[in-house]
Amino acid sequence: MPIELAIALRRSIRRYRRGEPITLEQLSQLLWACYGVSEPSRRFLTTPSAGATYPLEIYVAIYPSGVSTGSGFLDPGSYRYDPYSHSLELVKAGDLRYSLYKACLDQPWVLDASIAIVIGAVFERTTSYYGSRGVRYVHFEAGHAGQNIYLEATALGLGTVAIGAFYDEEVSHAMAMPPSVKPLYIFVVGVPETKPKFSEEELREFIDRNRGG
Repeated sequence: MPIELAIALRRSIRRYRRGEPITLEQLSQLLWACYGVSEPSRRFLTTPSAGATYPLEIYVAIYPSGVSTGSGFLDPGSYRYDPYSHSLELVKAGDLRYSLYKACLDQPWVLDASIAIVIGAVFERTTSYYGSRGVRYVHFEAGHAGQNIYLEATALGLGTVAIGAFYDEEVSHAMAMPPSVKPLYIFVVGVPETKPKFSEEELREFIDRNRGG
């Protein structure tokens, strides 16, 4: 999918086909787009990072029957993504849906999705170089990673929505994140009930009207 089409089709999707999994290949591509290696020789990742300090830590809640491997499903639980080996490490086994649902103020799409990607950060990696200004740089980076998730999900025909309303401590506990990692952003992902549409002609007519044409 051309990048301009992915941008045009990007939406916050809150209605999913509950019980329909995403594939392991789709999960792999989402995680790479979010925070994978893009230049091995310099260990650069897919997001701009102040001083290449890379403060983010990416965790994934795999729901029961949420990710198909072709011959079965990934075991449910909390996993940490390692970008340099492009692999997942299980840190907590079990069904985390309800815990995340409660931590996210009972937002129903948290229950209906297939997975939840939790973007956390170790602020000291960046603030040790940039002082207090580094806090905003970390927030910039979380936004970059989040937009990558949105665009990759769109390109894959999946749906996602960014969640910022949650109880930090409850998310950390549910995901078994260490104290040094602070949760910043959550993206639930699933197979959308309906897919967004985009009409170049409608956009052209809209712009013409607003130009007074």
